[in-house]
Amino acid sequence: MHKWISRICLAFLMLSALLVSWAFTSSTADLVTVAKVYDGDTLLVKDRNHSFKVRLAGIDAPETGYQERPGQPYSRKAKQYLSRLVLYRQVGLKTHGRGGYDRLLAEVFYEEKNINLAMVRAGLAEVYRGRRPQALDSDQYLGAERRAKSEKAGMWQLGDAYVSPRQWRKKYPLK
Repeated sequence: MHKWISRICLAFLMLSALLVSWAFTSSTADLVTVAKVYDGDTLLVKDRNHSFKVRLAGIDAPETGYQERPGQPYSRKAKQYLSRLVLYRQVGLKTHGRGGYDRLLAEVFYEEKNINLAMVRAGLAEVYRGRRPQALDSDQYLGAERRAKSEKAGMWQLGDAYVSPRQWRKKYPLK
């Protein structure tokens, strides 16, 4: 009887592992290649037939300079770090619909590493303060941000001088 229960438990664990693996691969699209990094939270990706912009879901990186608008501190570092992580690499996307400027909202994965979370952990992006996708694990992102702040990683070294990207866009709107 004991062997029979052990076999059922083992079969259940194997099936669970298979389902978790299937869930991950089915929630991410086929691999796409990152062709360009615009800033710390926006990419241009290409598949076999199309290219499209992707906004990293759930995060907000420092704003880069544009025309008359100055760049935020750490904006270049965020872009450089994201470039080192994904530029010219094949990545998986867990999509969350479309966002502003008709960009695809997605969590980006390279070798099973969540790149969005990596940006937050490095202190080169904060958790997006607007409406986040329901399927996004906000607690995981907020925890990563708390740790980055307490470790004074990246932009969190600025302390009281830190201005969120959202506040920066209000102060320096695009014309």
